[in-house]
Amino acid sequence: MSTEERRVPDTTVEVRDVSRWYGNVVAVNGISFSIGPGVTGLLGPNGAGKTTLLNMMAGFLKPSAGEVRTLGKASFQTPGIYEQVALVPEREAVYEFLTGYQFVLLSAQMHDLPDPETATRQALQMVEMEDAADRTTGGYSKGMKQRIKIAAALVHGPEVLLLDEPFNGMDPRQRLKMMSLLSHMAEEGRTILFSSHILEEVAGLSDNVLVVVAGRLAASGDYRAIRKLMTNRPHTFTIRSSNNRELAKTLLAQETIFSIELTDQKLLVRTKNLAAFALTAPLAAKEAGASLFEVRSEDESLESVFEYLVTS
Repeated sequence: MSTEERRVPDTTVEVRDVSRWYGNVVAVNGISFSIGPGVTGLLGPNGAGKTTLLNMMAGFLKPSAGEVRTLGKASFQTPGIYEQVALVPEREAVYEFLTGYQFVLLSAQMHDLPDPETATRQALQMVEMEDAADRTTGGYSKGMKQRIKIAAALVHGPEVLLLDEPFNGMDPRQRLKMMSLLSHMAEEGRTILFSSHILEEVAGLSDNVLVVVAGRLAASGDYRAIRKLMTNRPHTFTIRSSNNRELAKTLLAQETIFSIELTDQKLLVRTKNLAAFALTAPLAAKEAGASLFEVRSEDESLESVFEYLVTS
């Protein structure tokens, strides 16, 4: 079916002021956004609320507040949307006593497809799992389980595909193949939303990014603009050298450095330009006649990077 025949709307998934809590734990807090055809990355550290969001969009969880609509219909308690929506969960949700073929065929039969056997073979081919189709899924590697779950999700040709950390366990070749498949589906007019805590995975697939931190939407929009914001934030480095005092004097003359603290035979250097610092630090050490023993970032964890997006 062509993109024109599908008549996919510009907005396929709408999340309106949505919250979800479990007792006193708030997993998602007042998030709003909308997405349409193409690939969108859902980026955030582990525990940020990405899985909860995906499950609400797929209709498996009811929002505690707000509304989630998929293809113009309420996602929760609307079974009809599953003709056009599929979710690939992060957990290894396979029946290990079934072969790969049987697992995908079961999905095709549940969707009441007119020719489930042909649809199953096509889905297996899409994820390059034909050679392992007759083996039981219990003997699959993690990457193979990921691919067989994706085949089961694709078997009925969904318009909206939601994937939770889909590249876990895949080797580099499989990862590139899967990215190519998802990109092709997006070009056909489908809506692809995938979660990841790895920035480069998102960069490889999508220009459109949603950044979630601690259940809140920290940033959304063009990947390059968000990446620039994440890179050009304040950075703190610990430096140990053979002559910390002379090195501190030299570094302070650099425009990219806005503070230096000398403590316990080391320097705490703060800069707002990571790229410039990477170039000037070795040159400053050479000018000061100092040998660098250690240059270590103090705030490069994903959590600290994403937290900066929230507070900024």
